[in-house]
Amino acid sequence: MLAYIFEFIGTMVLILLGDGVCACTSLEKSKGKGAGWVVVTMAWGFAVMCGVFIAGPYSGAHLNPVVSIGLALAGSFDWALVPGYVIAQLLGGFCGAVLVWLFYKDQYDATPDPDTKLGTFCTMPAVYNPARNVFCEAVGTFLLVFCILMFGTKENTPAVGMGDLGAIPVTLLIMAIGMSLGGATGYAINPARDLPPRIAHAVLPIKDKGGSGWQYSWVPVVGPAIGAAAAAGVYLLLF
Repeated sequence: MLAYIFEFIGTMVLILLGDGVCACTSLEKSKGKGAGWVVVTMAWGFAVMCGVFIAGPYSGAHLNPVVSIGLALAGSFDWALVPGYVIAQLLGGFCGAVLVWLFYKDQYDATPDPDTKLGTFCTMPAVYNPARNVFCEAVGTFLLVFCILMFGTKENTPAVGMGDLGAIPVTLLIMAIGMSLGGATGYAINPARDLPPRIAHAVLPIKDKGGSGWQYSWVPVVGPAIGAAAAAGVYLLLF
């Protein structure tokens, strides 16, 4: 039970800080408006770092349903724990998004563009092309899960090495994925980062919010699932 609680808290903090930087840099009347993509990608990396430091000692800090599934497929995590982890992550993602809305309520009210508001909750593609969007999400998530698996190999965890740095390699990995591969879809690479905040957008009384982009909502779920499964498969082939 403790592991589930910390997966919830860690994911909530991840989304609070991650969606928080999207709100900070895009909403009207925000002091951070226009700060740009580098700030967004760095803050998402730091958001993951905070979530990992919170949850890591108690749950391993997956903070992502497809990470839990990918690790289980690779034989590195107990399948019996996967449902509880996924539920905790999804609930944490929803609560984190609600906190962002409460925090930036005045800025949401001052922002007329519904697409800008939606973009602070969940991802939408730069160019809507479902097949390629799925491919992009799968590639990004493959790198995420495969690199996480590789970070844990004994060759990367000597007395002094990458593994001893804890959250730092994953933080840099998230930044690298965002800076290099984030331009096509906004690099969800995590269903808990996209679907629960999208639901929050749909149910919250946001002024002039428009639609919640449900025609795209399956892509940040299916793409990451494919990428995680592929990463686990390659890892098993290699090891």
